[in-house]
Amino acid sequence: MIDVPEKRMDLDKLKNAELFLFDMDGTLYLGDDVYEGAIELMEDLPRLGKKYIYLTNNSSRAGEDYITRLRRLGFPCERENVFTSGMATGMYLNQRHPGAKVYLAGTRAFYRELQSYGIDLVNDENGHTEADTVDVVVQGFDTQLVYEKLERACHFLRRGAEFIAANPDWVCPMPNDEVLPDCGSICALLTASSGVKPNYIGKPNRNMIDVISEMTGIPNERICAVGDRIYTDIAVAQNAGSVSVLVMCGETDEAILAAAERRPDYVLADVHELHELLRS
Repeated sequence: MIDVPEKRMDLDKLKNAELFLFDMDGTLYLGDDVYEGAIELMEDLPRLGKKYIYLTNNSSRAGEDYITRLRRLGFPCERENVFTSGMATGMYLNQRHPGAKVYLAGTRAFYRELQSYGIDLVNDENGHTEADTVDVVVQGFDTQLVYEKLERACHFLRRGAEFIAANPDWVCPMPNDEVLPDCGSICALLTASSGVKPNYIGKPNRNMIDVISEMTGIPNERICAVGDRIYTDIAVAQNAGSVSVLVMCGETDEAILAAAERRPDYVLADVHELHELLRS
């Protein structure tokens, strides 16, 4: 049984966080259905002296698209409040593969996102290309996937291209207990056909938090990641030395939690309970 001082110490760890990183799908909303208390939490965080960033592994939309979507759903959001795996991928390519010729298997929004970072894309927005060789294949969560993109990606990978993927998520949760095959599932197909494994950029890669820490000046230990997936949202916090909050309103169930090698710092029902704790 946990005594009162330990409870207080644990709550202090949460309350001492200066910046909260929120996953979106399965954490703040599901599809277009906003979870109870999610908007109220985001509106109240500045009054509680906390900063926040919507942090997503979903590269199917660009940063500007998320601003529009979040505002439409009723959430407060400015440009500095959004960071995506697509943005992180653009930054990574410029840092590690400057000037590389890149084939993108992703949505038109991801294409435009990488264009904004000055990436030399050899294909058009639909994935069409006449190129014979490229330096890097980038795979995203492609909700506009056609077989030609898979064929081209496999062709380049089998001829020595580096394999970079925006995120490792197997599925994207949807309402009514449905899911969409996500980037990790597409990458599994490409690995099976090419023999090449991808380097994943998004969560759980600690780089996602390290970059945010550098941009904001807030140390990792004062950053708290909130999400519904142990292998991405929680793992990125654990890898980066940050605080982790698992909400049980999305992908993770009790069986998944029980099988986890490392438990999150906090396990809560939803973000409404998080709000209550921060206000207590």
